Amino acid sequence: MRIAVIILTLVGVDSFTFNLYLWWQKDLLTDNLINTKQVASSTVEKLSAELVFATSTITNLTFELTTLGEQYEKLKKDYDEERNRNEDFEDQIHKITKTVGVLDKLSKTDEELLQKYSKVYFLNENYIPSNIKSINSEYILEGRQPQSFHGEALPFLEDMLQAAADDNIDLKVISAYRSFDEQTVLKGAYTQTYGTGANTFSADQGYSEHQLGTTLDLSDQTTNGPYLAFENTDSYAWLLKNAYRFGFVLSYPENNGYYIFEPWHWRFVGEDLAKYLEKKDLSFYDLDQRTIDTYLVNIFD
Repeated sequence: MRIAVIILTLVGVDSFTFNLYLWWQKDLLTDNLINTKQVASSTVEKLSAELVFATSTITNLTFELTTLGEQYEKLKKDYDEERNRNEDFEDQIHKITKTVGVLDKLSKTDEELLQKYSKVYFLNENYIPSNIKSINSEYILEGRQPQSFHGEALPFLEDMLQAAADDNIDLKVISAYRSFDEQTVLKGAYTQTYGTGANTFSADQGYSEHQLGTTLDLSDQTTNGPYLAFENTDSYAWLLKNAYRFGFVLSYPENNGYYIFEPWHWRFVGEDLAKYLEKKDLSFYDLDQRTIDTYLVNIFD
């Protein structure tokens, strides 16, 4: 009996102790939960504050970025406008410089060189080309006197005659530059021999292209002079095919309105004009003077 009482007593004590333990654990959990809630609440408040600050910062940065973007666009627009103004100014300067260069070049180029002289324009007795040089004797027809040609056109003539020689073409100079006085003597001699018929093939003094120094008569050993027979030679055929490449044109082709057909008479007009005439199948005297004058500035290029 006493043992049973003791056992019940012990069981009651353990139950109390266990309940006491449970109560203590409950209080401890409650305190931890409260602390956790407080910490969580504090963290949420802190994060909320940081979020508000971050949002405010983002808003400010967005505004600043927008402002900077607007400023950039304005600066870019101003820059583009200034660049365009500068480019326009550079274009104007370039055009002015080019114009000045052209005018300077024209001022140094003999304006007579592309004039129509055959019974149209007149060169007076005082006109002498500013740059006359002797033609190498190897290019002159055997038995003929020394000849001269315009110094700036001479390289073109030499290139043409050398190109002909390279193609085994016999092409030689009969006569080139003639002064006003030389043309006077020549025309007088022709007039004594042929009378007024001389006007069909010989220019009066002052109207001869030879006085320019850029015109010459060409022939070969077979023809041996300025004769119509030159038309039937390989030399003439070569000239028709190639002379324009060196700036030379036939002044008086068949059915021209100035003189008889002269297959031997060739004039230097510059490569640009000669190539244009070849392309259009025109002769020098087919063009109006205004059109011809536009080629003067590049005659020796």
